[in-house]
Order: sequence, then C-alpha cells, then structure tokens
Amino acid sequence: MALNANDRSIAGFTMLGHSLVHWYEMSIPIFLVVWLLEFDVSVTVVGVIVALGYAPVGLGALPSGILADRYGSKRLILSCLAGMSLAFLGLSLATSIPAVALCLLCWGITASVYHPAGLSLISTGVEERGTVFAWHGIAGNLGIALGPFVAATGLLVLEWRYVAVCMAVPGLLAVGYGLRAEFDPIAVTETGSRSGEGEGENENGSGSGSGSANREKTDDSLSALVSSTRTLFASAFALVFLIVALEGLYYRSALTYLPEILHGLPAMSGFEPPTELEGIEPGDYIYVGLLVAGMAGQYAGGKLTDRVTAVRGLIGCFVAFVALALAFIPVSSMGAIPIALLCGLFGFVLFAIEPFYQDAVAVYTPAESRGLSYGYTYLGMFGLGAAGVSLGGVVRDAFPLDAFFALLAAFAVAGAVLSIRLLLVDEVTTAQPADSGETERETETADD
Repeated sequence: MALNANDRSIAGFTMLGHSLVHWYEMSIPIFLVVWLLEFDVSVTVVGVIVALGYAPVGLGALPSGILADRYGSKRLILSCLAGMSLAFLGLSLATSIPAVALCLLCWGITASVYHPAGLSLISTGVEERGTVFAWHGIAGNLGIALGPFVAATGLLVLEWRYVAVCMAVPGLLAVGYGLRAEFDPIAVTETGSRSGEGEGENENGSGSGSGSANREKTDDSLSALVSSTRTLFASAFALVFLIVALEGLYYRSALTYLPEILHGLPAMSGFEPPTELEGIEPGDYIYVGLLVAGMAGQYAGGKLTDRVTAVRGLIGCFVAFVALALAFIPVSSMGAIPIALLCGLFGFVLFAIEPFYQDAVAVYTPAESRGLSYGYTYLGMFGLGAAGVSLGGVVRDAFPLDAFFALLAAFAVAGAVLSIRLLLVDEVTTAQPADSGETERETETADD
C-alpha cells in the first residue's frame, strides 16, 4: 500500500533526522584519532571526552520524551538538528581538549532529543506505521555507514577543522528543509484526545484549544510526571521496557566487540584484501557488510509489523538471536566466507527487531504520553543497554570467546521469555470484555 501525502512528509522529515543523528555519532571516533595527535593527550583522556558526548544520548532520552509531549516533536527535532550542527561548527574552532569536550557534550545533549521525538511523531502521525518505521531505520543505518566514511575520506585531503565544518553542513540544510515541511503530527490519534495540538503551521506553542487531557499533560509539576510514569509502568509497558533493555544489552555488546573479535579470528588470516586496500583489516569488510545487511533487516522488520503483531515479531527475533550467538563459535573456525555469511544474517536480524519494539511501544502506550514512553524506551536501550559494553568487556578479558557468545545468548533467552510473557498478558487482556472508557491495551483493575 502506497503512503499517503502526510505519511510521506513525516517519513522524509524523520528519516533525514535519524540519518543525521547517526552521521554525527559515528564520525566522532574518526576524529578521535586526530585529536590524539593534535592535542597530545592519552587515549584514556580522549576516551573520557568522547564518553561525555555519548552518555547524554541515553540519559537525555527521558527528559527529551517529556519535552516532545509538551512542545511538539517537530520543534524538538529542528532544535536537535540545529544543535548538532552548531556543535560540530564549534568543534572546528576548538583549540584545546576541554573545548572539544564541551562541544561533544553539547552534541550529546541535543542528539538525545531525536529518538523520543521522532518516534513519537511517527507513532501519532503515520497510518502505515510499520513501513515508515522500516524506512526510518534504514535511514539510520545509512547514517551509520556514511558518517565515518565521509569523515575518513575528508581527512585524507583536508585539515580536521574543515572536515568538521563540512560535516555540519547537512544538518543546517536539514533545518531549512524541516522548516518548510508540512504535515499533520496527530493524524492517527483519536479526535479530541489531543485536539487543537499540532506542529509546524498547526503549532501554537501553548497548546491552547486542547482538551483537559492535553492540559493535564502539559502540567509541569513533578507530581504529574510521577503519575504518568506510575501509570505507564503499571501497564504492559513495563514488560516492553525490560524487553528493550535486554535488546540493548545484546545490541551494544555485539556491535562493540564484533570488530575486535573478527580481527582476532585465526580463520580470517586466509582472507587477503585487494592490493590497493592493504592496511585495512579483513574483519572491517565483514563488519561493514553486517551494517549493510542491517538496512535490509530494518526494511523487512518494518514491513512485517504490518502483518505480524509486534510481540510475536519480538519473540521470533530473540529466538534467532539465541541461535546466531550459539552458532558463532563453530562457524568461526570454518573460514572467512561462512563467517561473512553468518555476520550478514546477524546484522539482518539485529536491526530487524528495531521496528518491532518501536511498534510495541506505540501499541502498549496511550498517544498523549507517547514521547515519555519513547523516552523511557531509549533510556533502556542506550542507557541501561550500555551496561552490556562493560559486562562484555569483563567477559572478554577473563573468559574464552565462547563465554562472550553465551552471555549474548543469555540476554536473548531472557528477552524471549519476557516477550512470551507479554504475549500471554496480551491474549488474556484481549479475551476479556473491553471497557468502552479505556484504551485498547489498558489492563483491567477490577477485582472480578
């Protein structure tokens, strides 16, 4: 089914934003190598300042989700794009390592806005949600691949400060595009649930004309936030949050350590790159192929959300995660081609799950708190999920390679168990008579 005009407009706007977030994110490690020489500092120091940039992306997701509910997604995304671009322009002027740290911190704070705001916009404004989630994910993967490629290529011919300026230009152009984009951000919500609220030409900034539910949503008191949070976590969303956190543990651990693991496999020694590309590790080719396969996985997962319920998709992906993790050890000794094929399948499934958990948030949460819901989701994904990097590092240092993949399999088994639990809760709720005054997925609180 073809996308309607509103879906296409939102898809284009959010795809641009998603790709640029990862464009900037993945270019930072390329600059890291240059900063080591430019400022004559240790790897530890540069690692700390890069962490200062990455940390707010997860930690800032929750307040960003609250802001998206309050002020509208379009405004937040435009602020994100402008902030990231200005941060990179600031990098080009940095003359000391503290200045670089400050710019990266500003980048991380503004980048944290995107995921809750962008996904909230898709969930409330798009009819063909699964398809747009798929294209949105593909755009993110494109940014993941192009960001470091463009930065590395630019550094071959330009001084790093000029490369930072070049990296900032697409974000500024995207702001100009976004200011002209027109769409209805709440096209698929119930009439009256967020009446009178909009973005772009429909946005009034104060939310005037909204019903009492919207006025309650914009109440800036701490008690309102606590109440909304309590309501969310008293519902099936609590299971969704844990499922996403486990997926984050698997995702972060796998993508962080696979390049290092691939470089060290004896089976890779027989794979020789072309002469003109000597110096590039063979494992790098396979890792890039994994990310490219992820684009196909994003698309397939998104299309399947229109045909398979989100929770069943989650179960299928977690089962595949277990199988892939356990298969890596025997396959790792079979040679470069079997390893490449397994990694391609790994990348496909690793990114195919993303549209399913994004759709699950939309299914199990009310529209008026969608930004807050995605804020918690990405706190779990990028915040709690980052613990997998530390845990994975400990396992890599202290135990054989088998233990690392056993750890990944354990994350996936736990995710599958919780997904099955969510399916059972969903089936019980669906089997019970619906209360016309409640939302589709709200659990009953009556004693009978």
